[in-house]
Amino acid sequence: MSQPKSPFTKAQLLPQEEKLEIAHGKSDLIIGIPKETHFQEQRICLTPDAIAALFANGHQILIESGAGEEAGYSDREYSEAGAKITSDTKKVFGCPIILKVEPPTLGELEMIQPKSVLISALQLKTQEKAYFEALSKKKITALAFEFIKDEDGSYPAVKSLSEIAGTASVLIAAELMVNHEEGNGRLLGNISGVPPVEVVIIGAGTVGLHAIRAALGLGASVKVFDNSITKLRRIQSKVGQSLYTSTIQPKTVLKALRRCDIAIGAVRGQHRSPVIVTEAMVERMKKGSVIIDVSIDMGGCFESSEMTSHDQPTVVKHGVIHYGVPNIPARYPKSASISLSNIFTPYLLQIAECGGLEEAIRSDAGLKNGLYFYHGILTSKAVADWFDMPYSDPNLLIF
Repeated sequence: MSQPKSPFTKAQLLPQEEKLEIAHGKSDLIIGIPKETHFQEQRICLTPDAIAALFANGHQILIESGAGEEAGYSDREYSEAGAKITSDTKKVFGCPIILKVEPPTLGELEMIQPKSVLISALQLKTQEKAYFEALSKKKITALAFEFIKDEDGSYPAVKSLSEIAGTASVLIAAELMVNHEEGNGRLLGNISGVPPVEVVIIGAGTVGLHAIRAALGLGASVKVFDNSITKLRRIQSKVGQSLYTSTIQPKTVLKALRRCDIAIGAVRGQHRSPVIVTEAMVERMKKGSVIIDVSIDMGGCFESSEMTSHDQPTVVKHGVIHYGVPNIPARYPKSASISLSNIFTPYLLQIAECGGLEEAIRSDAGLKNGLYFYHGILTSKAVADWFDMPYSDPNLLIF
């Protein structure tokens, strides 16, 4: 009998060499941290303790003189931690990796070397098309830290800063009630025989949760409104006590606003925060009450709100004090800097361990989510849609 014919050739049946992926060795990073020039920006990305950790791992950090002063860190502290201090701004921007809180200005982009890596906030709503054109021209790889995702799918930088904003909103309101000339003189504290201050919180996200905890901790009576039953249920669970919660219904919200001393707005939308409280509703609030609109950077959820600054933080309308500063965490630069540093340091160490940003992005989908430019190619659909620019899927560029 004849032997059955094999579908494989003799060469295909011979043992073959297996091709394994070559492991990338650890790389040493050279990081530049320039001084923030944006109006009222006092934060810095890395604390001296974080610098010491990076330096111990063989990385070089160049910091512009005075970059940490507003956050309470001196040049000497950074120098002793292992960083090099310079007054030469161009030299800092000449580093292969630039680390900033605010996105660089067009003038600062001119100082960045071609094919550098930029890690900063993106702040899409405040950008201009020229910014992205400059990144493309210099073939820069850029990461927006507010879009980096954690293992659980959350945004660690946004979450961390929202925690600060939520807690701070209650403390700011307490200060305004007493110190503002239009304030009602109420003390936010659980005083025997004195009716508690009433706080209305609109929005049950991270900002809302920390505002609730701060208000309850100071003895206030709290009412929470949100259209998500899931979020309201989660709030009840996380706070660990019974709370007044409700979906957002105009009559119910108005009734709560007429009685409250403090109203905090923490509702965000896709492109703009929805207006939950109309001006007519604000007119019916008590004189001397306080509105803290944490959503003001997205237009605000109080119709009467307007954007203010840390220098002139309030406006009074209808006898109600309105606080509309968009960057509340910057009011607490040291806490905010420590918070940001806690997020940046592990990612920088991860990038180094992987052998560079490209390998780190390839292995970490959450880090890749923050990528919006790759060697001068736009990889963010959100930016592309906002500015009508062509973009490429990062999965087609990095695989």
